[in-house]
Amino acid sequence: MAEYHERRGWLKSATPKQIANLRKTTEKGDPETQFTLGLAYAIGLGVPEDVKKAVKWYRIAAEQGDRWSQYYLAVMYDNGNGVPEYDKEAVKWYRDAAEQGHVLAQYYLGVMYDNGDGVIEDKVQAYVWWNIAQANEDEDAKKKKSILAEMMSKEQIAKAQQLSTEMVKANPKLIWD
Repeated sequence: MAEYHERRGWLKSATPKQIANLRKTTEKGDPETQFTLGLAYAIGLGVPEDVKKAVKWYRIAAEQGDRWSQYYLAVMYDNGNGVPEYDKEAVKWYRDAAEQGHVLAQYYLGVMYDNGDGVIEDKVQAYVWWNIAQANEDEDAKKKKSILAEMMSKEQIAKAQQLSTEMVKANPKLIWD
């Protein structure tokens, strides 16, 4: 979360010259500045608010692996903001960000599995993603996982815990330092 707040804080105090320099850097292919420009367009800081341009810059950076851009692109698809609402595309981008340890993406991927939005409803997978998000200190995931556990069998919970352990072992980036 600190990354996001740092970028947003910088945008709030950026001068027109700094915004112009940001645009030049984005055109050189730097995903971090591409995300920052997308964020600027999304919230209208330093540039006129334009969600379609925000989506454009999020997508460019997301395709280069920027986890914050992947997360925000997922949110745009999840909510139909600047793009048509499309849950399967939201799941794709949530997953990409989640696999890089983005805790909010992990949480919302759990939500998508719990509700069956863009994926087949799967309480075990919802538990898995909330368990990983909880390991990344997400309190909302901890609460959702606890509520979900009351509706699951002991076997389902054991399976979800085993899957979580295997996933983290296979991809240590799931747990963000």
